[in-house]
Amino acid sequence: MKKLYLIRHSATEGQHHDSPLTKSGIRQSQVLANFLERADIQRVISSPYFRAVETIRPYAFNKGLTIEIDDRLQERILSKEPLDDFMDYLEKTFKDLDFKMPGGESSNEAKTRVRKLLLELEQDEEHDAVALVTHGNLLALLLQTFDAEVGFEHWKAISNPDVFLVQKMGGDYTVERIWEDDILHPQHTE
Repeated sequence: MKKLYLIRHSATEGQHHDSPLTKSGIRQSQVLANFLERADIQRVISSPYFRAVETIRPYAFNKGLTIEIDDRLQERILSKEPLDDFMDYLEKTFKDLDFKMPGGESSNEAKTRVRKLLLELEQDEEHDAVALVTHGNLLALLLQTFDAEVGFEHWKAISNPDVFLVQKMGGDYTVERIWEDDILHPQHTE
């Protein structure tokens, strides 16, 4: 694997694992498919959540690629119980990577889960470009794997959708946000 495209899903109607994309999210997925057209992605792996699969479906269909489902890309569960102050708890998980709520998963546990997939991909000599489709929180933790400076503020800046390109050059990784927010809202000039 030489290129890894980390993709956050398009806009959704909710946070449940079966939440569909909004009308805007469906449009975003079409724009994303066009955006990725030149990426020459050879393998697509997605979270099992409906919103992630539906985000990458137009691209995979256009390219004739199978969407592989991998549970390791599902969103991290912060807590089994609803949290009134969700943002405070989420921020705490970026400051203390071992902190977790009852029934939840710590940042380190989620990173360990997804690192296993990354190790498998590093050993995949058949595919030069792989796309991973996931969720905002797990995406931030994935980025943190390559850049320890990524934290809560970075998570807040990740858009729906969003695309980051990770490349290994020698023994080092480079991470670049390649999605441009104005792709969805181009400026009209006359």
